[in-house]
Amino acid sequence: MIAGHQAGEALVPFVIGVVIDQAVSGGTGRLAFWLGVLGAVYAGLSFNYRFGDRAAERASEQAAHELRLDVTRRVLDHRGGAETGRLPGALVSIATSDAARVGVVNLCVPAALAACAGLLVTAALLLSISLPLGLLVLLGTPPLLWLSHRLGKPLEDRSETEQEHAAAASGVAADLVAGLRVLKGLGAEDAAIAKYGATSRTSLHATIKAVRAEAAYNGMMLALNGAFLALIALVGGRLAAGGDITVGQLISTAGLAQYLLTPLTTFSWVNGEFAQGRASAGRIASVLSSPPAVTPGPMAVPEQVTGKITLRGVGGGPLREVDLDVAPGECLGVVATDPAAATALLACLGRAADPERGTVELDGVPLTDLALEGLRGAVLVSAHDARLFDGTVRENLGPVTETVLAAAGADEVASALPDGLDSVLDERGRSLSGGQRQRVALARALAADPPVLVAHDPTTAVDTVTEARIAEGVRRLRRDRTTILVTTSPALLAATDRVVLLHEGSITAQGAHAALLSDNPIYRTAVLS
Repeated sequence: MIAGHQAGEALVPFVIGVVIDQAVSGGTGRLAFWLGVLGAVYAGLSFNYRFGDRAAERASEQAAHELRLDVTRRVLDHRGGAETGRLPGALVSIATSDAARVGVVNLCVPAALAACAGLLVTAALLLSISLPLGLLVLLGTPPLLWLSHRLGKPLEDRSETEQEHAAAASGVAADLVAGLRVLKGLGAEDAAIAKYGATSRTSLHATIKAVRAEAAYNGMMLALNGAFLALIALVGGRLAAGGDITVGQLISTAGLAQYLLTPLTTFSWVNGEFAQGRASAGRIASVLSSPPAVTPGPMAVPEQVTGKITLRGVGGGPLREVDLDVAPGECLGVVATDPAAATALLACLGRAADPERGTVELDGVPLTDLALEGLRGAVLVSAHDARLFDGTVRENLGPVTETVLAAAGADEVASALPDGLDSVLDERGRSLSGGQRQRVALARALAADPPVLVAHDPTTAVDTVTEARIAEGVRRLRRDRTTILVTTSPALLAATDRVVLLHEGSITAQGAHAALLSDNPIYRTAVLS
């Protein structure tokens, strides 16, 4: 339909020239006929534009939407890997602005085809008026298009750089906003502002370079198109002066030359959008083709899981030959003197990443042999920064009992909210305090009732009295389930059956919390400092 619109646009100056010739010749009947043809051309091009452009815009938005979904699916893939080396803000930028730029290609393709149709109709009409004019258009357009493509190459390179730096700036900004309270607590606002300022300035410089490249490209193409059109008008004028074409044909030639600016400008715009779209498509492709962090195993997780966890020679990163046996139903405390070691241990237990050396087993079966869907349900890792979602507290918790709420201390949170469990939370639950968010997140993990629950510092923002009550509640609720508490909280550690000390990447001590507190200075420093 858009091609029909452009063909109609090209026909308008030609028909107007015919109308003028008929008016000069005095043929009233033929003049009325051609006026009717002109009206029909206008009606046709208006109809085609209305529905053709609507279909192209719909295709563009639909393509961008599908790309956003594809990127989101890859990021949320349980195998992981898409987030490696990318900040969350950068992934958001790829899923939004890059997807939109690639989606525009679906608008560019029909526009380019329509411009081709208009160009071919113009050439055919000029050939019918004069052979030199038609050949000038047919032979002059391909070199112009080739030159347009060559001039657009710097724009593509700078557009890719611009998007990369913009994504980096978005990622830093998102991280700073998410950790604003922590930054204020540490008094690190100035350092954070300086970091973002440097990243933002780099992004600004890249954007300015890209805009300059786009402006230079548009300027050069406008000059080239103008020179080409002036040449067509000059040749047409000389033909009219020599009597080779009529007055009406001269007007048609001038109108067609002026119309040619539309398809030529469209080609310039399409080439620029393609250049930026290719750069964005490369960034999207890099996310979609990211290798998975872990590969699902072939075995299904048994319906009955006892909860025995075994680590043998686990190493890699901050971990050094970790050997650990967790009995079914045991409540184990893990005190890590290095936060990086705690994070690495959690990644191995939840199979967010596989250890470089050694194995992690569930009921004697290596985690690498188990299907990820069932494994994540059998071994649930509740991260320290577990996030809440938009919606009500009840929707965040899922099916939950009063016993679970009480064990996590979330019953007090619900009673403090205006609508209890039906209170609506804002983004990431920021309407709650840090301690309230932690208790709701812990209640969500407890409500899942997994055979193995691994909780990382679930009570760091909770007062000591509430923390002691939560420790007892978790102990009582999980007495028949394996529970691993990676924490330095004395209240939680006192409620465990056994505590192991993860120091310098390996297990260096184990025993009851009170005994380790008394006999091991490293443990004492880690827990009481």
